Amino acid sequence: MFPTLRRLYATLLPEAAAAARTASTPTAVRLRRARKGIDVERADATPEGLTPTEFARYQRALAKGELLQTDGRSLSEAEWLERLDAKRTRVRGVREVVREDGQKETQVVGQKVYLPNVIFKMVRNHTPFGQPYNPYEATFRVPQSVTKTDIRSYLLAVYGVQTTYIRTDNYQSPLKKGRGRPLASIADRTYKRAVVGLVEPFYYPQAEEDMSAKDRAERRKWMEERLLVGRAQKQMAEFFLRNTRSLDGKGWKWRTGTTASRGNILRLIAERRAEREHAIADVKSRIREDRQQAVTDGA
Repeated sequence: MFPTLRRLYATLLPEAAAAARTASTPTAVRLRRARKGIDVERADATPEGLTPTEFARYQRALAKGELLQTDGRSLSEAEWLERLDAKRTRVRGVREVVREDGQKETQVVGQKVYLPNVIFKMVRNHTPFGQPYNPYEATFRVPQSVTKTDIRSYLLAVYGVQTTYIRTDNYQSPLKKGRGRPLASIADRTYKRAVVGLVEPFYYPQAEEDMSAKDRAERRKWMEERLLVGRAQKQMAEFFLRNTRSLDGKGWKWRTGTTASRGNILRLIAERRAEREHAIADVKSRIREDRQQAVTDGA
C-alpha cells in the first residue's frame, strides 16, 4: 500500500558512502573508537555493512541468545542487519487493525499535516581545503523543532531521497545587547544543521570560484536577469548616493540640459579654456603696449 516507503536504509553501501558515514560520526564516538584501535580515517564498517556500534549490538544479542531461531541456528550479521533496517524503515504513524469481518486495514494513528510551512535550506557541505567534495552527504538548515524522523520522512515523501544516517547540531547566534535590554540572541540567525547520508550520490552545482571567467560572467548575468540578484544592493547604493550628495537633506536630482552628456561637458570645458587663454593674451598685449608707451614718453 505504501510502495514509496520501503527500503529507506540501504544494507550494502558504496565504499565512498561508507567512508562518508564514518567521517561524519561525532567527535566523542571517533575518539572512543580510536582508543579501541579502530581506524577512523577510512570506512569502519564490516564486510556485511555493520558499523562498530551495530556490530557491538549484534555481539551482545548473540551472547544473550536473542538471535536463536526455531531451527537451532542464530541469525548471521547480514540477516540481523536486514531485520534492523526493516525496523528502521517501518512506516511510522500507521498501524494495522483487524475489522469485525476479520480483514486487516491500515489505520493512520498520527495527525496529517497539509501544506506544512517547514523550510529546508540546502547548503554546500563543509569541505576542508585540499579534500574532494563528498557527494554522499547533503547538508540542510532546518528549523530547530524538526527531528531526525521528520527529516527522514520529509526527504523520502517529497523528493524520494533515501538516507543512511542523519547528524544534527544546533547553532545559536552570538549574544548581543540592545539599548536598555539584556543580552539576547538573534532569532533568525539561530538554526539547526542536518548532515544527511545519501545512498545515491548528489553532485552540487559547480562553485563560482571553480568556473572560468567566461562561465562566471554568464552565470552572474543569468542570475541578475532571472533571479534579480544584486538588485537590492544597487538600489541601496543609489539611495546612499542621493543622500550623501544632498545639501539641504531633501535629496538632489540628476543633472539635465547642457551637462547631461559627456560631450557637452567637454565642449564647455574647451570653450572656457579658450576664453581664459584669450583673456590672458589680451592682458599680455596691453602690458606690451604700456611698456612701449612708457619708453616713448621717456625718450
